[in-house]
Amino acid sequence: MSNKAKGSRTERELIKLFTEHSWRAVRVAGSGVNDDSPCDLIVGKTARKGYTIEAKSSKKTLIYISNEQMHDFIMFSNMIGLKPVIAVRFNYEGWLFLDPKHLKSTEKAWGVSLKLAKQKGKKFSQFFETAATNGQTQEFDAEAMEEILAQLEKEEAKA
Repeated sequence: MSNKAKGSRTERELIKLFTEHSWRAVRVAGSGVNDDSPCDLIVGKTARKGYTIEAKSSKKTLIYISNEQMHDFIMFSNMIGLKPVIAVRFNYEGWLFLDPKHLKSTEKAWGVSLKLAKQKGKKFSQFFETAATNGQTQEFDAEAMEEILAQLEKEEAKA
């Protein structure tokens, strides 16, 4: 199975997960292929803030997102006022959701290990449901996103 087919399958899997929890989710056509679609999913629910989702899955214990892809994802999320979320799935671990600020930056990419995902990531209900039930929301952290963008721009300048 091609990487494109695997990516599409994981995105559809996430749509099903959101739908089962009464959220609405749409796959962004051409995600990761062209500049016009810098995220994989856009999700929302009545009376909740919407999210942009970048989904990654791997058999390995490390997942990377290129600096360019991360930059486009954060910029797009910022532009439309939705909170960016990184969804990762490692084999036999299920989906974990992370704020992009928790990923580790390298010279060419942003990465998340299985260990880091387990430490900083949250299961679906913890990330999207529990916080809202307790009167908290996963708000868009503009300051954290500006820091990520500044770091990405520094790394691009080095290249």
